[in-house]
Amino acid sequence: MTKEIYISTDIEANGPIPGEYSMLSLGSVALNEEGKILEKFYKKLQPLKNAKQHPQTMGFWEKNKGAYLEATSNPEPAEKIMNEYADWLDSLSKKNNKKLYFLAYPATWDFMFVSWYLIKFVKRYEENHFLDVPFHHQGIDIRTFAMAQLKKPYSESGIGSMPKSWTREESKNLMDHKAIDDALKQGLIFINMLKENRR
Repeated sequence: MTKEIYISTDIEANGPIPGEYSMLSLGSVALNEEGKILEKFYKKLQPLKNAKQHPQTMGFWEKNKGAYLEATSNPEPAEKIMNEYADWLDSLSKKNNKKLYFLAYPATWDFMFVSWYLIKFVKRYEENHFLDVPFHHQGIDIRTFAMAQLKKPYSESGIGSMPKSWTREESKNLMDHKAIDDALKQGLIFINMLKENRR
């Protein structure tokens, strides 16, 4: 019986840090330890008031116009989306009676935005202690896990260095830089790694 649920998450943004810049889209895929997709969450967020756009990030988006259009189409207020997300996480944990673990590639980037937005916009986290935020600051960085399995330096453990048995099939028809597709792709890579690690 599985004891954990992994919330594979990807965000798209228009700058390097939350608050000064905005999260544009948020995609999460809930996976159990066998790799079964339990649920998905995908929303686009309206930019923060008075926030900026970073020139370097916008240069990246200029080269990926289709993905930018996807990340910014039909956005909704950030407060609404983050409360829906918090409720989704709570419901997911209660329904399955399992602990949730944040999962990303890289976790340092995506968790920074998700955590900031939850504390900023979800009143029950803002008013209570910030450690009440989902995941309790516990997360898994996929590249670090790859580094451990490959027995290579971090710099040599990116997706391009991973064996095909980790990166095959399910991710072929997914859109790059679409938050929900990247979350699914990275989550499936992690599950393949996890299964191999446990053999």
